[in-house]
Amino acid sequence: MLSSAQQSDAAAASPDNRPSGRRPLPPSARTRSSARRRRRLVPYLLLLPSAVAIGLLLIWPAIQIAIYSFQNYGLPQVTGAEATSWTGLGNFRLVLADPEFWSSLRISVLFAVIVVPLTLIIGTLVGLLLNRLGPKMAAFLSTTALLAWAMPAVSASVIFVWLFDPDGGVADWLLGKVPTWLDGGARWSGYSWTNAPLPAYTVITLLVVWQAFPFIAVSVLAGLKTIPSELHEAARVDGAGPWRSFWKVTFPLLKPIFMVLVLLSVIWDFGIFTQAYIVTGELGNRDEFNLGIYAYDKAFTMPPAYGVASALALILTIILLLVTAGYVRASIKQGAIA
Repeated sequence: MLSSAQQSDAAAASPDNRPSGRRPLPPSARTRSSARRRRRLVPYLLLLPSAVAIGLLLIWPAIQIAIYSFQNYGLPQVTGAEATSWTGLGNFRLVLADPEFWSSLRISVLFAVIVVPLTLIIGTLVGLLLNRLGPKMAAFLSTTALLAWAMPAVSASVIFVWLFDPDGGVADWLLGKVPTWLDGGARWSGYSWTNAPLPAYTVITLLVVWQAFPFIAVSVLAGLKTIPSELHEAARVDGAGPWRSFWKVTFPLLKPIFMVLVLLSVIWDFGIFTQAYIVTGELGNRDEFNLGIYAYDKAFTMPPAYGVASALALILTIILLLVTAGYVRASIKQGAIA
């Protein structure tokens, strides 16, 4: 027989006498809780295929490049004729000691410094113009402009090579029609645009700006559509002109968009390869190498030096990461990012 104290303890420990906060959930509540947990997992399950694709196409090759950059890895190692050996920082020292690397870096920096602002200015002006047009005309012109942006870089480069061809190119023909008092008597007939870095990168600048400004214009147009018209009306009532209205109303509201566009433009234009490779005549003139062509030359010119090219790719990645981090930090300090 249990004592009265033991019986009271057993009764208190029984499921029916448990505290209300510790009672098991009813079946319907457990079902709802399980459904909520499944709904929380849905976004991660939807992102999983993209995460796997990014890992296979970007992260794993990046890891391999980082490994190759510390190895003596070339054609003999690929074919198995020689064993792979670790060189430490030897590949990086070879790159940094090569005068062609510094010449290519200088060309890449100057090209980005010129092309990025030029693309942003032209794209912003076109976006502001499209915002003043009617919906149908703005949609038509935006679609037409995006055709240039969507054109493959190889096709666009071949078109510009034909336009600036010294043997019957359209550019030389048009410049030949300019009056002598306007061009200083320059002779444009048969002028070669690819024999020197300045004219070659002038053509590449026109090509890249022509292909890139539609994306900037459409992005700016999309941002302008989110700005309430009352803000511009209030600015006009206060006596602000178009220029002041842009800097005091439009630009502060679109600053996050401009930040992203600047970053994308720097990344795209700093290491440009396809347009420069085709316009400059592949590997014909080493004085016209930028970092993209220089890396291609190291990786695929016989005998290939994959380890040195991997070290160069890693250096280029670090440079872009430093530029991106510095720009984002400056933007945060200025309040472009909350």
